[in-house]
Amino acid sequence: MKIRTIIVDDEPHAIAVIEKYLSQFSQMELVGKCADAIQAFQLLQQKPVDLMFLDIKMPGIKGTDLLRSLKNPPKVIFTTAHSEYALEGFELNAVDYLLKPISFERFLRAVDKIYQLSENKARSLITYEAPVSDHEAFIYLKVDRKTIKINVNEILWVESLRDYVKVVTKEHTHITRQKISILEEMLPESKFVRIHRSFIVALSKIDSFYSYSIEVAGHELPIGRNYKQDVQKKLKAERLQLD
Repeated sequence: MKIRTIIVDDEPHAIAVIEKYLSQFSQMELVGKCADAIQAFQLLQQKPVDLMFLDIKMPGIKGTDLLRSLKNPPKVIFTTAHSEYALEGFELNAVDYLLKPISFERFLRAVDKIYQLSENKARSLITYEAPVSDHEAFIYLKVDRKTIKINVNEILWVESLRDYVKVVTKEHTHITRQKISILEEMLPESKFVRIHRSFIVALSKIDSFYSYSIEVAGHELPIGRNYKQDVQKKLKAERLQLD
């Protein structure tokens, strides 16, 4: 589902920066750019909008006054060069408050808050298909606009990228927005082991291991101190089964 977004700012450069940042998120759909609060008010009457990047200090009507005038406002991220408006912004239930100049890293954190609140968050981006046999378990990953079906037995490892996960197979690497803990719950416990806060490894794909790392398909992955005992237990059980 797209997040319909508008930018309201009297500074063309500020609009260009936010537009550039937004272009890197496939779920964000920019439906309008407004130079003042009046234009934004008119646009909001004409189009459905989920998110508004809203400057506060603009000629005529301030962004905060615009927000107060709306009966059913969209989610709002304030963008301003004036920190003194922060308290007022949060009293209006703004999702975030970005001070100019806005770095991409700070912008990313604000967008992540929107994802947390959006309907997309309520829908799991990972689903699991129960196997008919031991070799027919699959997970489905939503990657951009399509759903990828992956045989669980083809997974080499899973890596956490903060609020995203990277699922690595011999042939492909897929990235989807989800917590690694969600995927950990779906993968068969008998076939996978969490070796680190950022890594889950397929037991059958382990080529070698040391006290501090595991090697899978030529890649050395670290064993976290808090996971070491469980990893050793799983590896011991796996060796006994192989024997």
